[in-house]
Amino acid sequence: MSPDSIHMVVVGAGYVGLTTGVCLAYLGHHVTCADKDPEKIALLKRGKSPIHEQGMEEVMSLAAPRLAFAERAPEVVGDADLVLIAVGTPCKPSGQADNRYVEEAAREIAAGLQPGRSYTLVVKSTVPIGTNRRVAHVVEQTLADRGLNGKVKVRVASNPEFLSEGTALQNMLYPDRIVIGVDNPESADILRQLYRPILEQTFDPPPSLPRPTAYSLPPLVTTDPISAEMIKYAANAFLSMKISFINEIAGLCEKVGADVTEVARGIGLDPRIGPRFLQAGLGWGGSCFPKDTKALHAMGEELGEPTLLVDASIAVNQHQRQRAVDRLQDALKGVRGRVIGVLGLSFKPGTDDLRESASLDLIRLLLEREAHLRVHDPVAMEQARTLHPDLDIEYCSDPYSLAQGADALVLATEWPEYRRLDLGRLSASMRTPVLLDGRNLFDPTAARAAGFTYIGVGR
Repeated sequence: MSPDSIHMVVVGAGYVGLTTGVCLAYLGHHVTCADKDPEKIALLKRGKSPIHEQGMEEVMSLAAPRLAFAERAPEVVGDADLVLIAVGTPCKPSGQADNRYVEEAAREIAAGLQPGRSYTLVVKSTVPIGTNRRVAHVVEQTLADRGLNGKVKVRVASNPEFLSEGTALQNMLYPDRIVIGVDNPESADILRQLYRPILEQTFDPPPSLPRPTAYSLPPLVTTDPISAEMIKYAANAFLSMKISFINEIAGLCEKVGADVTEVARGIGLDPRIGPRFLQAGLGWGGSCFPKDTKALHAMGEELGEPTLLVDASIAVNQHQRQRAVDRLQDALKGVRGRVIGVLGLSFKPGTDDLRESASLDLIRLLLEREAHLRVHDPVAMEQARTLHPDLDIEYCSDPYSLAQGADALVLATEWPEYRRLDLGRLSASMRTPVLLDGRNLFDPTAARAAGFTYIGVGR
């Protein structure tokens, strides 16, 4: 083992935990990923990824000599130098992030720590502000219950993640910044050691994940734990707000005859604004933006500080789904009894994650209006069958069978495979060739030339 190698445990093997653990093992650290789900651990021990993420199994294979998996965290944390919590923090009914799994992980970790040892406990989960203090208290209490007061030293630090599903490995290996929240130099030192291969880009890239051209070394942002926790929420809220802003502008573009894609390009060239997250469409979803904006709203309510911009972003996002259904209803003179094909189920391309998917929202709204729904997705249909057996929808093996005899198509997820579809073949097979392009994936002129009544977002 390299003298710079760290023996660490990652508690939670979901998107964040697995991506973090696998990449850090690839970079030379000795990593054990612990998760309570025995099926997930069994799959991982066979070299199979439980999540759909490009390159994951390749990097797992390359990291295998330094990568282990376990079901019980208390059994593996004792010999570690660093333990990282990466469990889920779902929404409470109030919108606040639910910390029960983080606290449970902290108790289990403390139950396995050994006397005479020193540990750094890192919270990577997206957590309510002040969670580091809470985790430190839970650990101290558990150690006291074990009679280990003063016999184990635990330093708690914050290290928020900035991973995007579908590009998580890329984001981990080639980040635009690494943020750590610490209140002692020892935690800063071990986290700097942990991330040194990334900060200095001294590693050989995996074959399928080459280093981006002209990539610059990422800065290490070292701050206090509270500020680090807030950075994560503020970043996601701002990106959500950017998407909602361009969607609000898209509605105005439809009224005056402007093209929102041209407007977005024009404003995105301003370096103070930038082009990213200015793609008009059906709005944002997934595991982060909805949860984190709700958590910020709940935090504002709790503290008596209204989050007006965040609240407006949430409202615009919800409105986008309804607007799409209303426009489809207008084009078809009613959707009741119509056959509508939906292309895409996952909340974004590159993943099979259905959480807060715009597609599922549209499907539910259309089912409420008694339309007949057919769906297709390159990777997420099995997930949909498993997680949403209540949906009265027909799963189609390919987009062409989905379009056969349909009254309308809705492009809900911008999978690159859909860009290559033969639009003429699709329209010719439909009863009424209406295309609602919910992600502005297709060229309107080409779609109309192929025989479609084309409906874009803001164009």
